[in-house]
Amino acid sequence: MHITVAGAGLSGLTAAARLAEAGHEVTVFEERETVGGRVRSTRADGYTFDRGYQVLFTGYPAVQRELDVDALDVGSFLPGATLSRDNHRSTLADPLRAPSTLVDSALNRDVRFRDKLNTLRLQRALARDDYADLLDRDDQTIAEYLREFGFSDAYIERFVAPFYGGITLDRSLQTATNVFQYTYKALSDGKVGLPADGMGAIPEQLAARAREAGARIELGRGVEAVQADDSGATVTVGSETVDSDGVVVATDPHAAGDLTGVSTPDGAKSCVTQHFTFPAHRKLRTGRRIILNMADGQPNTVSPTTDAQPAYTPDDTQLFVANFIGERDESDEELATQVREAMASWYPETRFDEFELRHTDRVKFAQFPQPPGYRAGLPAPDSPDGNVVLAGDYTRWCSIQGSLESGRVAADLAVGFA
Repeated sequence: MHITVAGAGLSGLTAAARLAEAGHEVTVFEERETVGGRVRSTRADGYTFDRGYQVLFTGYPAVQRELDVDALDVGSFLPGATLSRDNHRSTLADPLRAPSTLVDSALNRDVRFRDKLNTLRLQRALARDDYADLLDRDDQTIAEYLREFGFSDAYIERFVAPFYGGITLDRSLQTATNVFQYTYKALSDGKVGLPADGMGAIPEQLAARAREAGARIELGRGVEAVQADDSGATVTVGSETVDSDGVVVATDPHAAGDLTGVSTPDGAKSCVTQHFTFPAHRKLRTGRRIILNMADGQPNTVSPTTDAQPAYTPDDTQLFVANFIGERDESDEELATQVREAMASWYPETRFDEFELRHTDRVKFAQFPQPPGYRAGLPAPDSPDGNVVLAGDYTRWCSIQGSLESGRVAADLAVGFA
């Protein structure tokens, strides 16, 4: 059986690898010259710049199943965060996973003692839940869920809003609570970090796995049309038509809707990320934790990238990544000025005149919106007519977990085309 896969993002590559490993002939068409879809890295002059604000949650079940995590050589951030505002910063961490932070976290006056106890109670509660069950809990916003659980508004505004604002691109916390619960559980079950060769190493590993199993991946050739019935399918690639027994459409949701006629999630969440270098001798006390902006989203977060993953830069340089939520009208340099001013206010003892902007990514489509009840509107993987299935996080939920899992589901369905 021959299967065509449209798109070489995480979901398409996972489906391709699984189908090829099952003995099927697989051809992947990707319009870009690189694999990865939204998960890509740029490498220049010894630096690695990930596209958008991305990290790998090693605790995700599909990550454990589909990836060789050890081979990725993931460098991790420590649990918790540095809470920052003008002339002030404090440490909030999980003392059970980072015992050295016990005193700093206990003395943190930005978070009440009751909230610290609730954090431990939340960890224990989610540890008892299965990941599969968590996806069904999308009837509340994150903010509603946390208040119902007993967390104070101060905790939600100072810690959760910037931390989960980075994860969901929604500082108002109006995203469905299942996204919070799933990721929070994964935070406790594994590391959060960066592969030594960048986030782009994830799709590269999947592509290598697919090729090793016999799949053919053709880059720079995108699928422009799909026609299918219950006996087979034909795709149009440039001036060529390719016949196969079925198609896995693994493009972004908007393109998938155009190719199949299926209704897919509308709208997009955007972000702007900026990568800065800083001399190695200008050490900041980040504690290998992400820096959260308690005051506003200008920027929302700053990640001490090389504290977690030194391989991203040459030995004599540090790399920091600042994230702004949404599309921004300011120029790259205007945004960089905001970052420098914020860092100088958080670390007044340090000069930031050598905090140099190296790379900016403006990601128009980073996620699809996930308000309460969003899962009821997601397309089923087998919703297209004929021998066509969908693969993409928009069939599950927006995450690397969702992408990898959707690829597995699509491959299982495609086997039924025989």
